[in-house]
Amino acid sequence: MFEKLKNKWGVGSFQLLLILVTFALGGSACGMVGKKILSFLHLSNGLLNISLYILLITFLWPLCVLLISIPFGQFQFFRNYIGRVIKKLSGKKKDTDLQ
Repeated sequence: MFEKLKNKWGVGSFQLLLILVTFALGGSACGMVGKKILSFLHLSNGLLNISLYILLITFLWPLCVLLISIPFGQFQFFRNYIGRVIKKLSGKKKDTDLQ
């Protein structure tokens, strides 16, 4: 599994480790920040609380991962990664598909 990721992303073993640690820390930080924001809102409705949490996480995750990638030296990788994810979600085709 790790070899496939290294080949797909074109990285070495140490950089893969840094990327995986950044994913883990970014996701954890995002969850903690999302919970803190919701605790300030004091919502009692469970469904509304869950819906807002999912929405918050969706928008906070890229920011958290980018911020955490800076000290690990992986900012360029995550900037490109998030850009590819946004491009896929928006339905835009790759430059090679347009030819």
